[in-house]
Amino acid sequence: MLFGSSGIRRKFDQTLVDLAPRVGAAMAQDRQTVLVGTDTRTTSRLLADGVIAGLISAGASVDVCGVAPTPTIAYGARTQGAGCMITASHNPEAYNGLKLFNPDGSSYTLAQQQEIEEMLKGEDRWAAWNKQGRLRQVDAIAVHTEAILDQITPKKEITAIVDCGNGAGCTVTPDLLKRAGVKTICLNCNPRGRFARPSEPLKESFPYLPDLIRKRGATCAVMHDGDADRMMAFDDKGRYIGGDHMLMLLTKYLGAAHVVTTSDASMAIEEIAEVRRTPVGDSFVSEELLRWGEFGGEPSGAWVFPDISLCPDGPYAAALLCEIASEWKISTVIDEMPNYPILRESVQVDDARGILTRLGAENPTDGLRIEEEGGWCLIRASGTEPKVRLTAEGTTPTRAKAMLVRGQDLLKKGRAKE
Repeated sequence: MLFGSSGIRRKFDQTLVDLAPRVGAAMAQDRQTVLVGTDTRTTSRLLADGVIAGLISAGASVDVCGVAPTPTIAYGARTQGAGCMITASHNPEAYNGLKLFNPDGSSYTLAQQQEIEEMLKGEDRWAAWNKQGRLRQVDAIAVHTEAILDQITPKKEITAIVDCGNGAGCTVTPDLLKRAGVKTICLNCNPRGRFARPSEPLKESFPYLPDLIRKRGATCAVMHDGDADRMMAFDDKGRYIGGDHMLMLLTKYLGAAHVVTTSDASMAIEEIAEVRRTPVGDSFVSEELLRWGEFGGEPSGAWVFPDISLCPDGPYAAALLCEIASEWKISTVIDEMPNYPILRESVQVDDARGILTRLGAENPTDGLRIEEEGGWCLIRASGTEPKVRLTAEGTTPTRAKAMLVRGQDLLKKGRAKE
């Protein structure tokens, strides 16, 4: 299967180059206009040109934005037939891929993905010379920025550190926050095609931020991954805000009574909102938000605000966090939240999907969830990397550790069957 939990993604190679125009041609069969954008990777322009060639040659017209965050392309798709973003999101620079969006900002559904894959098995359908599509340059960044500023206004001036990791967020978030009245200190905000730090916004990727926050008297720090669909943050004390607490913080500030989140999120969210859970992957969260809920997200840093788009929106989340920081002392609010021990572990394996299938998972990337009194463990294949991910939570550290061991033992059994 070409599509993973977040579009098509793999290490850059000839297969990916050859795939780009064919995916474009497949999209053109039922989409007459498509917005195309890229992240900052050195291979993104080549893949974008391939997709654009396929779209135009199959009769669709293309609006090109250039380098922009994924949520900018997803938001811009609302006036198009679809959106296509060239990105590997939080993966290292050696990876790249394609994300496909509907006009409401949601990722292509499983049914739509299967339809694209079926088309790719057949012959490409090209349009006649006199029915080729047109190409046009557009500014989707300005439109997205104005839409965010229409909804978010910090109540007083604060100082925020912005770390875009040399990704596509550089083109939106620094300017967005400045225009919102936030005094910004920018780090890694030049889109140079190489990442000065690991792209995924995990705590260990930012050893330099706690001291910098305290030295500069910053109210918070916000960070993005390579395509800025994710946003994570540090509080005013220089402490990393874990994904589960970020989910609760945004839920509380928004006053959301109905929240969609994933199977690996903390059970603590259920103490402040009614919750529906989906498999891991922001596309599943977005799909459920079409039916139910006011806000959604997953602990990896993908936050979905249906009022603007069904795509996780890192720049919107960064501006919203600054608004929160202008009204609340975030460290105090976080300290008052429930905090159950949660353990996460990734294990590098060559056949992650095969192992989960042998263990009985109906869908390897959805995985298996073990629930016991006082805790649970989720074991699942990564949708983007050759890894098995384990997540365990318990009401006490002992229960969390015991649940993690249950998952580790299950993984060992699956690997023994190889």
